[in-house]
Amino acid sequence: MKILIASDIHGSAKYCRLLLDAYRREKADRLLLLGDILYHGPRNDLPEEYAPKEVIELLNAYKDEIYAVRGNCEAEVDQMVLKFPVMADYMLLPVGNKMVFATHGHIYNIEKLPPLKKGDILLTGHTHVTANEDMGDYIYMNPGSVSLPKEGTPRGYILLDGETFTFCKLDER
Repeated sequence: MKILIASDIHGSAKYCRLLLDAYRREKADRLLLLGDILYHGPRNDLPEEYAPKEVIELLNAYKDEIYAVRGNCEAEVDQMVLKFPVMADYMLLPVGNKMVFATHGHIYNIEKLPPLKKGDILLTGHTHVTANEDMGDYIYMNPGSVSLPKEGTPRGYILLDGETFTFCKLDER
């Protein structure tokens, strides 16, 4: 199975369209969203083409192909308009002999670890900074932000194909 992993759309219709273009181009089977789907939150500037209602329409067209976890900007009202579950704090994905703990990053993160065995993967969004680090006992991965990247990291996503993780830049055509 091929899964495209992205985070922090923050209501940007432009970057949601580009993400869905990548999803189709990569021929992924599922789209895993690591939270902060519709709203920008008080700490972020408005992303380009901020249009949460358009993002709702774009993503709902893929409702049967999306897995999502709740970010710190999600609210109960988001679940009322999105046709796929968005309120879980985390998701567990077995990948080979490792477990991937997928979460937004505002509850579980490198400073407050979830239960992980040696070699497992902590996969978060939230920081808007791309990361792929061997932390000794576990691997820490973050695709960065689709719409509001920080610290000079690119807009991007992770492609999980079988047991292989590939970091990709979001094409801004």
